[in-house]
Amino acid sequence: MEIIKDYLYLNIARQFESQIRDGVLKMGDKLPSVRQVSRERGISINTITQAYLELESLSLIESRPKSGFYVCYSQKRNLPVPSPSKPPLSALHQLEEDLIDKVYDSMREKNITLLSLGFPAAELLPIAKLNKGLVHAMRTLPDSGTGYEPVPGNEKLRNEIARLSFSWGGNLKAEDIVTTPGCISALSYCLTALAGPGDTIIVESPAYFGILQLAKSLRLKVIELPTNFITGIELDALKNTLSKRRIAACVLISNFNNPSGSLMPADHKKEVVRLMEYHNIPLIEDDIYGELYFGSHRPTNCKTYDESGLVLCCSSVSKTLAPGYRVGWVSPGRFKDQIMRTKLHHSLSSASITQEVVADFLKNGRYENHLRKIRATLYNNYRNYVKTINEHFPDHVKLTQPQGGFFLWLELEKGFDVISLYEKAMRFNISIAPGRMFSLHKQFQNCMRLNYGMYWNKELEKSLEILGMLISKT
Repeated sequence: MEIIKDYLYLNIARQFESQIRDGVLKMGDKLPSVRQVSRERGISINTITQAYLELESLSLIESRPKSGFYVCYSQKRNLPVPSPSKPPLSALHQLEEDLIDKVYDSMREKNITLLSLGFPAAELLPIAKLNKGLVHAMRTLPDSGTGYEPVPGNEKLRNEIARLSFSWGGNLKAEDIVTTPGCISALSYCLTALAGPGDTIIVESPAYFGILQLAKSLRLKVIELPTNFITGIELDALKNTLSKRRIAACVLISNFNNPSGSLMPADHKKEVVRLMEYHNIPLIEDDIYGELYFGSHRPTNCKTYDESGLVLCCSSVSKTLAPGYRVGWVSPGRFKDQIMRTKLHHSLSSASITQEVVADFLKNGRYENHLRKIRATLYNNYRNYVKTINEHFPDHVKLTQPQGGFFLWLELEKGFDVISLYEKAMRFNISIAPGRMFSLHKQFQNCMRLNYGMYWNKELEKSLEILGMLISKT
């Protein structure tokens, strides 16, 4: 019942939010009283109050003593969404690894505002509860957790992951899952098992640079396909490429894509799986952001519609709970034996103690409670980013509209050099991710990815304002 109540107040808040952002409710308008909305909707006063507090936290309304709630937000403009990408349909290897290394090196420096990297701030994580879990695991595991796990991984964890799959329409069992040292290892095992040097894989464009780095290290050829910043990979381009080229595997992030933030609609996911089955080509799906949705329910993934075992679904708790624990997994379908063998060759076993901690966290219901909190925080952060960008960035900016995840993708006017902007921003201790990092082609030079998985405060707001100032002056 608690989950339903949470969704109810958020749904009411977003109905009002939509009216405010669409200009139906304007600056200075008074909202109906809490009692009036409660009476009209047949919903408790506490739920309506929560909805109004949610709107207040987004700086959309304000409370005036003895008067009520009033709209205090005025959107200057509706920022357009970037146009779909149009990468060359050639397989190239021109990855900007020096740039990627430079951005990653900023993690080591103190007092840097890390708008560039995609992980949650420590302030958003239940660190104290995880520490208690570590102590408990050391006391209860054989050999205090120093021994090897079986190759498939911790059985308790695999049971909990199988149970978690119910939320996206999965019907997994513990034996359907292999644990890994994070999601990137899961992706690595899949690519290693399914493709060899000289083989060609398909990715979206822009693509997560970690996937591009993996492909290069494995000497794979990569074809980037046109991608819509709302709905994900363009289906016609995928269909044409599958019918004309010899493809070893397709790698997609269907939910809240990194870096674009796109969410593939359910019917698109069904069509992607149908195309994979028709051509008998494996689909490696990275669903690491699927739990970080802003709406009332978790989106499905491509694995939801997999009846032939061709979808290998990878995920982890690195973006939701504990990045440094390196606890991930893959449900590899018909390729389980190959994945197990690859894991055995590359890492033998996953870390016993961190798997046990995560398993207990999931089993005791703490994970879902934590997810509800971090989803609300990320949504508030996203809205605060949009508000600040609206107020302080120039008129030519285009901006994505993610429905979950961590990332905003910004497109600036043609000819704008975001790598030069990165160097200027670093003088103010602000790190961004230039768009050129996310392609093997010379594209997205005027784009950047921003991470809103930060702890929102005045310092972060000021960093965004400075970034807007630097863009305006360039």
